[in-house]
Amino acid sequence: MTTVAELLIESLAEHGVRSVWGVVGDALNPVTDAIRREDRIEWIGVRHEEVGAFAASAQAQLTGRLAVCMGTVGPGAVHLLNGLYDAKKSHAPVLAICGQVPREEMGTEFFQEVDNDALFADVAVFNRTVTHLDQLPLLIEAAGNAALQQSGVAVLTLPGDVGGLDLPRHTPVPRFVEQRPRSVPETDALQQAAAALDAGGRVTMLVGIGARDAREEVLAVAERLAAPMVLSLKAKEGLEDDNPYEVGQSGLLGNPATATAFDECDVLFLVGTDFPYRDFLPAGKQVVQLDVRGSHIGRRVPVDHALVGDAGLGLAALLPLLAPHEDRGHLESVREEYLSWQEKQQRFTDPAYDHRPSGFLRRKVDNPDALVRPELLAAAIDRHAAQDAVFTTDTGMATVWLSRYVRMTGARRLLGSYNLGSMANAMPQALGASALDRGRQVVALCGDGGLSMLLGDLITAVTYDLPVKLVVFDNSRLGMVKLEMEQVGLPEFGTVLRNPDFAEVARAIGFHGVRVERPADVDEAVREALAHDGPVLLDVVTNPDEVALPPSPTVSQAWGFAIAKTKEAVTSAE
Repeated sequence: MTTVAELLIESLAEHGVRSVWGVVGDALNPVTDAIRREDRIEWIGVRHEEVGAFAASAQAQLTGRLAVCMGTVGPGAVHLLNGLYDAKKSHAPVLAICGQVPREEMGTEFFQEVDNDALFADVAVFNRTVTHLDQLPLLIEAAGNAALQQSGVAVLTLPGDVGGLDLPRHTPVPRFVEQRPRSVPETDALQQAAAALDAGGRVTMLVGIGARDAREEVLAVAERLAAPMVLSLKAKEGLEDDNPYEVGQSGLLGNPATATAFDECDVLFLVGTDFPYRDFLPAGKQVVQLDVRGSHIGRRVPVDHALVGDAGLGLAALLPLLAPHEDRGHLESVREEYLSWQEKQQRFTDPAYDHRPSGFLRRKVDNPDALVRPELLAAAIDRHAAQDAVFTTDTGMATVWLSRYVRMTGARRLLGSYNLGSMANAMPQALGASALDRGRQVVALCGDGGLSMLLGDLITAVTYDLPVKLVVFDNSRLGMVKLEMEQVGLPEFGTVLRNPDFAEVARAIGFHGVRVERPADVDEAVREALAHDGPVLLDVVTNPDEVALPPSPTVSQAWGFAIAKTKEAVTSAE
């Protein structure tokens, strides 16, 4: 005989699930016991279920395969929600196994009872509660297949009296369907799009993560169109390295060249991207959009020519229809502006910048104490990290510095809460990545606010020998919120953080902890931290007033920043 819990765990092991993340608890005790007896699956007990959901989402994004987290009755299930929303918005196939009160108590306002079907209604592509043995194995298969085929979250709820029930002999082990068909855009649509791209004049491409596996095709089309290529943040992975058409990111992460690329083009070609920041996209252009999800086309900017299909197959079919664009002036001028901007940005990576004549004025304005500039720290991470490192970043300024100073060369991978924009994601995602391969370097660029929000799960890294490298941009601020306030003329308020020495906290937990306060010490500290065998927390005290300008700062933004600084000075003097 086999139990419901044993059948579920065997199906996950057969699929290739290697770890399950969660907190043990009564309703799911039969499931965790089944994991205990299954050598192919590692149980990783976190201190907060949100961490488990983020970690599972990271694994799903890195592998494309099903990843699993668990939360028991009521509060345990509720705690999964934020990480599961991140999985939803990242199109990550995640199965959440949730507990419930016994069947006879459901609907009676029993202790800890929460209506899981209502709770997960918005986040899940599949959401069912097992109430009868006859529903198995079909509900297990349906949950796994929904997550995999729809690239989303499936929630399977087990009442407390169900997991340990015996199933009939010879109940088949559920199998999940992994293959997904790839489609080519319609021929007529391709021909019309090609005609628009050929006749339109100057073309700029905006390429997203949907084209990550189509690098060869993307570069070939950019060459044919002589098009500068703006990359979404997520598309840095796989498309940034050795790309003679790339001009960086747009949005608040961007640079002046991306604004020029958009403003001066005649045709905007969107490939595999759902870039949400409409204010940074140009108006009045001919727009061609290629996306595997037809529902994504036209929801950010009006589209003249829609191509629904796989990015690689679509671009391969489009390429023979395109005439070579002989005029390369648009590409060359934008690239020149981008490379010039990059060169200027490198000034801030010099440990002695604030003591050189070129940095004297800026030091007086924004760094009078000559603290570590975050640009210096990010550049050192890029320099010393492995060519196959996995990077995670907290939402906010840590992501800005990675975007500008860490290149996704070689086989590097990149994860963040880039669609949900949650705090506290970098460390949990790093745990998930490290559990996939403890021999691969995993580097988390953590904000001090993000790290401290889920600080307890540093213990998880030590408990399960996950050799993550956590680099804390410790500016004692909620940095992005501070910048947002100042850009509209508000003095910062509520953003100041009273932090401990994070390195000391980490050492108490069992990490190798290092604290850096001087620019001259950054490079060697980063090198040593990334070379250390076990989990490391590198706490770097950085300048809280560092300014990261958007691609085309407006007069109102500059005026708002000046007003905010004046108000802050008056307040501090009172």
